[in-house]
Amino acid sequence: MNPFDSSDRSPNPPAESTPPPRRVVRPKAPQPMVTFVILGVTVVMYVLQLAVQASTGNQLLELYLMKINEYIIAGQYWRLITPVLLHGSPLHLAFNMYALYAIGRGLEQQFGSRRYLLLYLVAGFIGNVVSFLITPNPSLGASTSIFGIVAAEGVFIYQNRELFGSSARAMLSNTLLVVMLNLFLGATSTGIDNWGHLGGLLGGFAFAWFAGPVWNLNQTIYGYQITDTRSPRAALIVSIAIVVIGSLLVLQKIMLAGA
Repeated sequence: MNPFDSSDRSPNPPAESTPPPRRVVRPKAPQPMVTFVILGVTVVMYVLQLAVQASTGNQLLELYLMKINEYIIAGQYWRLITPVLLHGSPLHLAFNMYALYAIGRGLEQQFGSRRYLLLYLVAGFIGNVVSFLITPNPSLGASTSIFGIVAAEGVFIYQNRELFGSSARAMLSNTLLVVMLNLFLGATSTGIDNWGHLGGLLGGFAFAWFAGPVWNLNQTIYGYQITDTRSPRAALIVSIAIVVIGSLLVLQKIMLAGA
């Protein structure tokens, strides 16, 4: 090799530039503040239940806020949603709040805080509506909303199963197992409003099916970006529709009761 030959090239040419690695960018997940606020408010309400009972000797909050069919028929319609704020015992409260903390935080980050709050309220409302329509027994507790959250989680996994890949089936099976186990415990135990649980499942399922996030994977020059194809406005429209349907069923029963 002629060392003075300008045509010679370096024996170690620089490596060609490599494209940047592909990455998947998901929608920005909000802090689950609604879950923590609901948890805090519910705990405070139970403390108030105990304080009122200790000071007056009566369960006044339960008397004015729990689901009691006769009072709903008389026009106290707030009882179709306020039972989610009340609980019958420390164990009842602990079980529901643990479920809310364990499941609700992640679901709120997927749904967004506003849509998640609508889900919680709609599921609680429909749960109490179904309980009112089918059983005369009084009831209280956040279980209606909790069952709605579980149902919404299952719908979310199913509608986005292609993005979850091979893990989707196991996730769905686990969600179904949780639902079936809790329904079985409710059916074989006394003092549990299983119709309210089923109603909450129905409300959460309907809301999530029509208004829950449906992700789409878009390729960009930087990688892949996940976007939600559902408009946030859809959640409000679906919520109104579900509440209207539930309200019409309640009014129909009230009219039949007064006939």
